[in-house]
Amino acid sequence: MTEPIKFAIVGAGWRSDFYLRVAKALPERFAVTGVLMRNAEKADAVREAWGVPAFVGTLDDLLRDKPSFVVTSVPWPVNPGLLSELAERKIPALSETPPAPDVAQMLALWDKVGATARIQIAEQYPFQPLHAARIALAASGKLGTISHAYVSAAHGYHGVALIRRLLGVGLEPVAINAQKLVSDIIAGPGRNGPPAEEQTVRSEQVIATLRFEGGQSAVFDFTGDQYFSWIRSARILVRGDRGEINNVDVRYLQDFGTPIQTTLVRRDAGQIGNLEGYHHIGYMAGDSWVYRNPVAPGRLSDDEIAIADSLLRMGEYAAGGPGFYNLADGFHDHALGIAIDQAAASGSEVRTDRLPWDR
Repeated sequence: MTEPIKFAIVGAGWRSDFYLRVAKALPERFAVTGVLMRNAEKADAVREAWGVPAFVGTLDDLLRDKPSFVVTSVPWPVNPGLLSELAERKIPALSETPPAPDVAQMLALWDKVGATARIQIAEQYPFQPLHAARIALAASGKLGTISHAYVSAAHGYHGVALIRRLLGVGLEPVAINAQKLVSDIIAGPGRNGPPAEEQTVRSEQVIATLRFEGGQSAVFDFTGDQYFSWIRSARILVRGDRGEINNVDVRYLQDFGTPIQTTLVRRDAGQIGNLEGYHHIGYMAGDSWVYRNPVAPGRLSDDEIAIADSLLRMGEYAAGGPGFYNLADGFHDHALGIAIDQAAASGSEVRTDRLPWDR
């Protein structure tokens, strides 16, 4: 039987709990060797809630049990220094997004650790089951050459990560035009749960067009309410010269005279008399699997499945395997997200330069 992947965590915020939930749900796959934080009361709470070592101390203390890698789940301004220290110690790091708060600090971190540091980014959106199914289908060739993506599913760097994966583009410069729209909405749930009363709030939407150096185009469209809202849904469109994905509807040409229409169908166990236990299995298009859950039969949400996928990949990477979302990817996604905000604020086109991580 394969030993669980051992990892440690720095930080005890909202995102850290996702890693702890995954490890608790899949003890045969993952083991948390320790959680390092600055607050003793929080450390007591983490130990009681999750049954893992949690303490106020130093990196030396955290590394004593020899984790395969360290997850950095800390405030944005703290992350570059922590990643630098782990790189100096040659400890593999899985960084929560983004790896640095702004372009200046990204450039400084790249200059310090560059491509040599053993850092991967926990950009989970491309590994969420439905997004992963779409990305796999877009890369399969069935839709032909992919030229356009419309993504209304996630903010900033997360949305950009989906766009780049769906289009299959690299770290090239982009021309961006954007605008911000404001409207009213009845407030919905947030991180702390459902609303206590009806309240009208202002909703901000950013719409941007992106034109990549290679000729591909994209529309980024997001309103902050979408993550938790009961009344604002995600929308994804991917177009190639032989077909398209429109949310879960798939159309493509088998040959020039034979159109095929199918649907991305979610398969879950544990429903309608099925006794396998409730869990996500994967997505099918027609008679083919386009995505299989790598941690089935773990009972996890889609976002937790994506984090578990990142942890599995990070375990392989730390053992000498291939990378899956490197520092350059994380920097580039965040730089384009910042450029979208700049274009929306200025009302003028923003053209990104070729940055050091693409030289």
